[in-house]
Amino acid sequence: MSRWTLPPDRIPSAWFNVAPHLPEPVDPPLHPATREPVGPEDLAPLFPMELIGQEVSTAPWIDVPGEVLDILKLWRPTPLVRAERLERALGTPARIYFKDESGSPSGSHKTNTAVPQAFYNAKEGITRLTTETGAGQWGTALSYAAAQYGLELQVYMVRASYEQKPYRRIAMETWGGSVVPSPVDEPGHPGSLGSAISDAVRDCVGREDTHYALGSVLNHVLLHQTVIGLEAKEQLELAGERLPDVVLASCGGGSNLGGIAFPFVPDEGVRLLAVEPLSCPTLTRGRFEYDFGDVAGLTPLMPMYTLGHDFVPPSIHAGGLRYHGDSPLVSSLVKAGRMEAVAYPQGKVFEAAVQFARVEGKIPAPECAHAVRAAIDEALAAKETGEEKVILFNYSGHGFLDLSAYDDHNNGRLPEEQG
Repeated sequence: MSRWTLPPDRIPSAWFNVAPHLPEPVDPPLHPATREPVGPEDLAPLFPMELIGQEVSTAPWIDVPGEVLDILKLWRPTPLVRAERLERALGTPARIYFKDESGSPSGSHKTNTAVPQAFYNAKEGITRLTTETGAGQWGTALSYAAAQYGLELQVYMVRASYEQKPYRRIAMETWGGSVVPSPVDEPGHPGSLGSAISDAVRDCVGREDTHYALGSVLNHVLLHQTVIGLEAKEQLELAGERLPDVVLASCGGGSNLGGIAFPFVPDEGVRLLAVEPLSCPTLTRGRFEYDFGDVAGLTPLMPMYTLGHDFVPPSIHAGGLRYHGDSPLVSSLVKAGRMEAVAYPQGKVFEAAVQFARVEGKIPAPECAHAVRAAIDEALAAKETGEEKVILFNYSGHGFLDLSAYDDHNNGRLPEEQG
């Protein structure tokens, strides 16, 4: 058997909070004007109080509301798959497993946090949300979730992705979201996640009916994603494995990486690996310091690895990884040496994606393909040493709405980044 599933009643009923397991506590976010630690009242114009509570919680477990579980059960638990055909193609003694998050309604892991965020906002009486999206996976997921709770949604989509990925926009609009390219006041600018966040926050502030929702980076977002790693742990046991030797995932802001890796943080001996694009090498080449989450400096400053909040990355196809900063929780683990990071140019990433598609039959999103590349390299390293390594990676989303990127790769139009 190469696929392990769990019944719906085995969906995790509590999220795993990594905060108590960090080598040292994360410093608090700072107010953009005063540079003093932000309090709940500072964040109340942006987020519902229950999410603010989750943001600062040090409780080891946080219960998932029953109303959220009811929706998550429509596609969760997701399968754990052993990539046996890939193993044979590589000639590796390693065993490669992937957690398949592509079966959610929006096609990626992002729906795991979109649903609880929409739920908590609706519960607090909010009727409208604003957000940003890079490649469109987050905007798509939140459009789906907003529709479940009757919320209006305004999405600011990074202009380069808005032009590259029209079907993402169409999906968002079909679920009822309204989508505009960002930055709204610079029509010739390719955009960045930082500038799209500025647009979304500006829209939100000052409107009592509106909150802002973020698809990555923040503690509560990564908390909601831990259903991935919790399920994977149980499924690996069903597969006859004890613990993986390495757990890896692509990393832009850190949500799918945190989702699969955080439940393994307490397990000594399990390597954790973040995989990022060479064109936006936040963890591998950024500085660890306080920085804004957006270009305009409207958001709190967070302690994180950053390339600078005014950094505008090239318009690579992996739009979900084009973020100047990283999750403070992920940054803390990398800084402490508990997590490693590696960066790849997009040519090597797409070569791995095509190989995976041809042997395993699944076409990964360009973001997810970074994890595929790293998993292949880990398996080839095991081949060199003869180790029967267990590799677990997060297959965070499918690439059916990213086929223009594959068209560019297949026809030699994909520019290569300089390292």
